[in-house]
Amino acid sequence: MDPSLARRRFLLGAGALGASALAVACTSNESSGDTSGQVAQGGEDNAKKGKQVTIGFAAPAADHGWIAAITKNAKAQADVFKDVTFKATEGTSNVDQQIAQVESLVNDKVDVLVILPQDGKALTSAGQEAMDAGIPVVNLDRVFDTPTAYRTWIGGDNYRMGYNAGLYIAEQMKAKNISNPIVGEVAGIDSLPLTQDRSKGFKDALAKNGFSVGPRVAAEFTAESGEKQTANLLQGASKLDALWNHDDDQGIGVMAAIDSAGRNEFIMVGGAGSKNMMDYIKADNKVIKATVLYSPSMASSAISLARLLGQSKGIADMAEHEIPASITTYSAVVTKKNVDDYLDIGFDS
Repeated sequence: MDPSLARRRFLLGAGALGASALAVACTSNESSGDTSGQVAQGGEDNAKKGKQVTIGFAAPAADHGWIAAITKNAKAQADVFKDVTFKATEGTSNVDQQIAQVESLVNDKVDVLVILPQDGKALTSAGQEAMDAGIPVVNLDRVFDTPTAYRTWIGGDNYRMGYNAGLYIAEQMKAKNISNPIVGEVAGIDSLPLTQDRSKGFKDALAKNGFSVGPRVAAEFTAESGEKQTANLLQGASKLDALWNHDDDQGIGVMAAIDSAGRNEFIMVGGAGSKNMMDYIKADNKVIKATVLYSPSMASSAISLARLLGQSKGIADMAEHEIPASITTYSAVVTKKNVDDYLDIGFDS
């Protein structure tokens, strides 16, 4: 497999999995020989064609850049493997319709299911039905209510996303000798646990450095809501030193509001890692100076995990014989200094 493709598909966090572990360094459960202790055992190259696996895939409608990238990445990863048949449902934002789609995949007797639920709680019973039918489920990002409804979960770290955004802003404020900065926040949908986790992480990181969150608004993860809510925030705040926007898709509107207001006295940090924002960061001619990753490359990793589950294989770089029950991706901070390292996983907002 092309190393750059492996890098693009598997951006995982420290303490989780190495970037190439799933793609080319996975092994069967057979030991290569006697060892004096429990150590990770290298084995066969599982990028080679193995047992044929049919992977069912269900995700919400691709009406958001991040979700669109999730579906695109999943298909692209499946296409890499000659031993994978990819069976995707049509994306839908209707919970009942997604449940019916998952049930259809179960009835079709796919080997493994990858599900990014529109609503984790509502889709829990569908995941449990698949597991009860002997079909391993890879729960992607939005988590089911019970771990018995999935074999393994992979998703982002919302708290650390906010925390790392806060740490970056705190470092920049200290570097500028700003002792009492005015720090704004454009959140996502406040009723969602993921937004609450991001905001808490952000608040905690600032507090650790003696700072606090100032003017705050909540948008709806869309460019339209981002522009409207940011315009409201800017009208109420005559001065800002820093601003964190939770989501790069709504960030298109956030940037439009900033440009329209003619404001440039502050720095901005984005969230998720869109190519649009990375391009701005690289050009260094806008207020945005960083974005904190919540990469849709996790969908690519979910497909590789599903393939390994379907082939009863584990991961060579780990001593355990089985795929872990959960994997959390890492929210790296992308700046002008390292943006070239991450452009390959940027998605279009």
